Amino acid sequence: MTSARIRAVVFDFDGVILESADVKTDAFVELYAEHGAEVVGRVRAHHLANVGISRFKKFAWIAEHVLGRALTEDDSAALGQRFSDLVLAKVLAAPFVPGADAALDALGALGLPMFVASGTPHDELQLIVERRGLGSAFREVHGAPREKPEILRDLLARLGLAPDQLLFIGDGMSDYKAARAAGTEFLARDTPPLQAEWVRLEVRREPDLVRLPEVIAAW
Repeated sequence: MTSARIRAVVFDFDGVILESADVKTDAFVELYAEHGAEVVGRVRAHHLANVGISRFKKFAWIAEHVLGRALTEDDSAALGQRFSDLVLAKVLAAPFVPGADAALDALGALGLPMFVASGTPHDELQLIVERRGLGSAFREVHGAPREKPEILRDLLARLGLAPDQLLFIGDGMSDYKAARAAGTEFLARDTPPLQAEWVRLEVRREPDLVRLPEVIAAW
């Protein structure tokens, strides 16, 4: 894709802004620990294969495909509350991905509009962003139940941008698929679980956000 200069940047949150991806993985393991090692293994594998997807969609899939039963709305809400209780304090204490805070400052100083599109429930995401002092860094923050492709398309329309002027930065395959669906540019935060896949797909990737301002400037 021939790209114009990047005019706006959208970030996934866990594993891109904060080193909080493992916190979510550990929470899924703890939620289903009572069902034994085999169930936990399948739950963990499903979560890691669907990083960035709403936790509630994962709960429903696990209930149907792993536990063999339907998930009621009450059960889903209870799992969601337990999950939030497990992760919130740890996410609030998680360190920044290397270079993330400096990159946000540098891009903000250039006047580049920045947004968040995450699978975390919207209200929880807003709380975390504010508590981490990031509210002023992002023009808008979007969480579940909105889907990432919808968020990207909506931003393109409202900002009046061509798809190749919007960069989405993520660490999961769902992020890559969202960017492809919306036609936007994509940069992978490269971590070991997906490294081979990023190489196979010839995706642009960085191990962290240390070089992000210069990567965007040269896009």
